[in-house]
Amino acid sequence: MTDVAHQISAVRRQVGSRTLAEEEARVVTVSRVYDTDVEDLWDACTNPERIPRWFLPVSGELRLGGRFQLENHAGGTIESCDPPKSFSSTWEYDGDVSWIEVRVTAESGGARFELDHICPVNDHWTRYGPGATGIGWDFSLQGLTLHLAAGGAQVDSEEFQAWMMSDDGKQFVALASESWYEANVAGGGDQAEARKQADRCTAFYRGEEELA
Repeated sequence: MTDVAHQISAVRRQVGSRTLAEEEARVVTVSRVYDTDVEDLWDACTNPERIPRWFLPVSGELRLGGRFQLENHAGGTIESCDPPKSFSSTWEYDGDVSWIEVRVTAESGGARFELDHICPVNDHWTRYGPGATGIGWDFSLQGLTLHLAAGGAQVDSEEFQAWMMSDDGKQFVALASESWYEANVAGGGDQAEARKQADRCTAFYRGEEELA
């Protein structure tokens, strides 16, 4: 289905810090350049008819101040929007609130998608680190990659789910998890603790344990 090593190396991953309302937060950043233009990439990320083709079905109002809900996943409120450059929203899931900021910029050879996921430092972060969020976005960017490569066509969700649990999918998880471990350490995380966090994430995404 895909060249796993190439897809992993095509994504830039960073882990940083931010202060929100005097509380510490960590910022998980993913970005990738796609062979398309800014307008098409923006449309793929904001058009409710296209989002389900590579991500998840979405309902609600995709406008400034509007609320949205991804099917069986997160919902939130859109807090800023500057088409076709950027938007931000809350990210509300299972009683927890975090935030995402998305930017689309022109770059030589295409357009760059960049996403910051701003996560409170809570028990979930302490146990799993950036990989729990980051690997999920890695899979999402892979879906976007397939969607754009197919000229905006629907990604077969059953085929994609099967690939995620295949040997290639497990290799994808292992390489992504290792990349998040490296980003975590580069961002100031304790090396030994970052190793444990990465191993827990790898086990979860391979279906070997439940995420606590």
